[in-house]
Amino acid sequence: MELSDIFCPNKACSDFGNKGQGNIVCYEIYGPNKTKLLRCRICKTRFSERRNTVFFGLHTDEETITKVIRCLAEGNSIRATSRIMDLDKDTVYRIFDRASTHCRNVLEHLMVELHLEECQLDELWSFVKKKRKI
Repeated sequence: MELSDIFCPNKACSDFGNKGQGNIVCYEIYGPNKTKLLRCRICKTRFSERRNTVFFGLHTDEETITKVIRCLAEGNSIRATSRIMDLDKDTVYRIFDRASTHCRNVLEHLMVELHLEECQLDELWSFVKKKRKI
């Protein structure tokens, strides 16, 4: 993860929303997944590298969460995914709930802030998916 891609989440900070200002530093590393705790040098706000991501608040490692989301996207049920991934069905449901909420928020932002129609988002996703290296 590049710290230059992260900005201070504190709306009262003078560097709020500005990436690459050099004000974000790694404060410490915590947890079994070695998550970075970041700090803004300007306002001293501390926050997780997972903040505002689908991974925030989940204690499962990112690779497992990604695999669960892919499994669900393939059309598997929550119970089938829990059997495939050898996880509790409640864990799979929490991941599904978090991912769907995150997707909804991102799409709402794109629809409102960028004034995109739903079909434009579908076309954008198709373009991005074709450009990704698998």
